[in-house]
Amino acid sequence: MDFRIADTFTDSLASLTGDEQKAVKTTAFDLQMNPVNPGMSLHKLDRARDPNFWSVRVSGDIRLIVHKTAASLLLCYVDHHDKAYQWAERRKLETHPTTGAAQLVEVRERVEEIAVPKYVEVEQPAPAKPMLFTSVADGDLLAYGVPVEWLPDVRAANEDTLLELTDHLPAEAAEALLELATGGQPTPAAAAAPATSPFEHPDAMRRFRTMNDVEELERALAFPWDKWTIFLHPAQREWVEKGYSGPARVSGSAGTGKTVVALHRAVHLARANPDGRILLATFSDTLAHALRIKLRRLISNTPMLGERVEVHAMNAVGERLYELQFGRPRLATMDEIRGLLDAAAAAHPEHRFSASFLLSEWQDVVDGWQLDSWESYRDVQRLGRKTRLPEARRALLWSIYQAVRAELQQRGWTTHAGMFGRLADELPGRRHPPFDFAVIDEAQDINVAQLKFLAALGAGRPNALFFAGDLGQRIFQQPFSWKSLGVDIRGRSRTLHINYRTSHQIRMQADRLLAPKVSDVDGNVEERRGTVSVFNGPAPTVGSFPSADVESAAVGDWLRQRIEDGMAPQELGVFVRSPAELDRARAALASAELPFKVLDDYTQTTPGHVSLCTMHLAKGLEFRAVAVMACDDEVVPLQQRLESVADDADLEEVYNTERHLLYVACTRARDQLMVSGVEPVSEFLDDLLRGR
Repeated sequence: MDFRIADTFTDSLASLTGDEQKAVKTTAFDLQMNPVNPGMSLHKLDRARDPNFWSVRVSGDIRLIVHKTAASLLLCYVDHHDKAYQWAERRKLETHPTTGAAQLVEVRERVEEIAVPKYVEVEQPAPAKPMLFTSVADGDLLAYGVPVEWLPDVRAANEDTLLELTDHLPAEAAEALLELATGGQPTPAAAAAPATSPFEHPDAMRRFRTMNDVEELERALAFPWDKWTIFLHPAQREWVEKGYSGPARVSGSAGTGKTVVALHRAVHLARANPDGRILLATFSDTLAHALRIKLRRLISNTPMLGERVEVHAMNAVGERLYELQFGRPRLATMDEIRGLLDAAAAAHPEHRFSASFLLSEWQDVVDGWQLDSWESYRDVQRLGRKTRLPEARRALLWSIYQAVRAELQQRGWTTHAGMFGRLADELPGRRHPPFDFAVIDEAQDINVAQLKFLAALGAGRPNALFFAGDLGQRIFQQPFSWKSLGVDIRGRSRTLHINYRTSHQIRMQADRLLAPKVSDVDGNVEERRGTVSVFNGPAPTVGSFPSADVESAAVGDWLRQRIEDGMAPQELGVFVRSPAELDRARAALASAELPFKVLDDYTQTTPGHVSLCTMHLAKGLEFRAVAVMACDDEVVPLQQRLESVADDADLEEVYNTERHLLYVACTRARDQLMVSGVEPVSEFLDDLLRGR
């Protein structure tokens, strides 16, 4: 007998308390070991539309809904007695007549009895809006996975009712409609081959998982979120498998699946090119570690592919390749660079530049672009640097930077930018590049030197370079022209508009922090309007408090409530702007009496522990619920950064990156979000509440 679990089961399990979840998991294990155990309290549901629905008694009031036939047992749903029965009475397991995929379909004629939560209240009725799908043929809607009985409702849907409607449809149908509504053209699901099990259809495999042993069931119940980390949604498949004549980029707001696309692109390239060597790189070691875990899950059935896909942080791959070609680099630390700058500047006391300006000009311009002559510095456009420098001032600065460069060379030191620059210069002379293809996640935060290296690595070859990123999440790099470095993505870029990870309410509120359009230096525009989420949730909590102690207590209460709602500690994240605010977050977790881990570049999320870290380290992480604390005035945006700006004109860029940083932190949340600060709070919280 096949033993399966449905995503509706894991989702409903997460809404129970911790003790209730433990009891359910014990029952699930018992069912797997012996589905016909006479000791199991099974009850046939006579009022259910599907004759194969049964209930299993878990405890006094908890019931597990299963679909039981002679060939299989499917765990479908779990809840308190009445709610579990109501769920079963409104659903049936069907094979879609067009696609051949197994679907749990909500019974149409009972939908008026469903209490759909209304999280967004409309104060006054608005004029009726046009229906969205009148021009789409029934056959096409069926090919997208729309159940037959729901066709009239789909045809009547407008932009106000669509999101509510999709809550009642199978995922593949909901996502296809959302893509149509945002101007896309979804690819119809391939019909199942004759005699193929409806559970083996790709659309069904995202919903139903076969459990082959106890260990597999244990992993599925302990980490139900894994299904979201590697599943490629049908709307994304085209961009994974497409052939590109040059560099390509997929962008989109947080939660639209860019990382999943990058992951699948790397695996696709490995499968399509049996002799190819693929680099899958991202911004940091922490994110690289997360990618490795996801890669192992994705290729678990073909682990040999992993031998040809290398996953690294950008700096790590640079250091490895440099050591192989030139020997181990002696990389100057930031403190050492500051020391060299101070010494060189002391020889020119008339310069009158601040230490912070000297360092940023070195990082963003001189070292960033690997300028090696007065002429190159004199003529550089300094994109992203708004401080104007007449030629005489530039000449004085070059005297300082020339001295720093000479001292680095004398000591045998280099920088990461120098390391990538030398690799880029050396690559054209190689007969075989170290990698045939490179897929880069979090591409918005790669720097000039890294992109130069990647441009040399790709050398204009088809499919050689693939980028995934979001300009709205750029928090580390000044903007610069990709095209000027030989990476021109015009005509080969795509913006994803369907958010699979973050609720409609969180996404809408977080989007208020950013402009409706975000563009890069080359004029490529990311249109943020038109993005839709595939599920609803409660509105974020945004609060101000009179003191840090009161805020910590309130956040602690909020976190404790999430645990009582059934969330596990590892599904919770707490973020602050900088290490200076970590103690306030620790106090909140102490108030909630929850175990926690403070994350750094090397510490990963830990089962049974809440994750606590700065906003910068939150990049790439995902949690069911997130608390963003200590968003006080002079903390977000950080006063120290504002005071370091050498020219008022540069304030705009600082404010933008600080907004991006808060946006990154808020969009780590899937279901629930709390943002708080001590009065006076950050001006950005006003934007969250009222919009910009």
